[in-house]
Amino acid sequence: MNSLAMRGSLLSLVFLVVMLGLWELATATSGGGGTAELSEYELLMGGAGDEGVARVPPPSAVISHAIAELANPFYDNGPNDKGIGIQLAYSIYRVITGYSMALAVALPLGFVIGMSPLMYKALNPYIQVLRPISPLAWMPLALFIIQDSERSAIFVIFICSIWPMLLNTAFGVANVRQDWINVARTHELGPLRTAVTVILPAAAPTILTGMRISIGIAWLVIVAAEMLVGGTGIGYYVWNEWNNLDLASVIFSILMIGVVGMLLDMALGRAQRLVEFKE
Repeated sequence: MNSLAMRGSLLSLVFLVVMLGLWELATATSGGGGTAELSEYELLMGGAGDEGVARVPPPSAVISHAIAELANPFYDNGPNDKGIGIQLAYSIYRVITGYSMALAVALPLGFVIGMSPLMYKALNPYIQVLRPISPLAWMPLALFIIQDSERSAIFVIFICSIWPMLLNTAFGVANVRQDWINVARTHELGPLRTAVTVILPAAAPTILTGMRISIGIAWLVIVAAEMLVGGTGIGYYVWNEWNNLDLASVIFSILMIGVVGMLLDMALGRAQRLVEFKE
């Protein structure tokens, strides 16, 4: 690890310690206490003044709760009492399934749009109309047509994941240097072989940028979707713990959402660096 990276890591650790210290001090000086004394309405409104702060659990309580949860993350005591590992597994499964379906559609369609100006002109109006629609706006229609909350959540992930991958693929393909394509034609390569051996390697970094954006959006959306449909998943876990007025669990689950999202982004970021095209 170089000097800059070490200093950056050290400074990041200092920020964390300071932030946790201020949080602990704020909850201690304002009287501490749990969430049980507040009514559900008061919690929903954030409390009033120092009283609201007093009910926020200190980081020591959140850390203790995290240790207990992570010690047995896959316990299953019934529909409304499952470990954080099981809830995250449900969410990751839904994200990967919907994301893979979007990838299977976005890549070939993006190649077609990028290689054919005619197809771009024909499909662009539909893309521009559908792309700005909030993924959650599709949920009622999906529930009505599919009549299954699990598949409806996967469909919402599909619809929110497809646009960044589709547009980045089309952009990357359309901007491949023409002289490389001319060389492929000189060697009498067919369109499919040209796409696989010339265009795909050149456009890969741009395609992976779209994939990286899509996985972040998908992870954001699944939390909201699971809050709507309930049952299982990290979004349902957050909402269920809120209904139980357990803020330590809510904060812990929020942190876990962030950690998993970071790991998904890091995985695709590493893949992107591995395929960066060197001219």
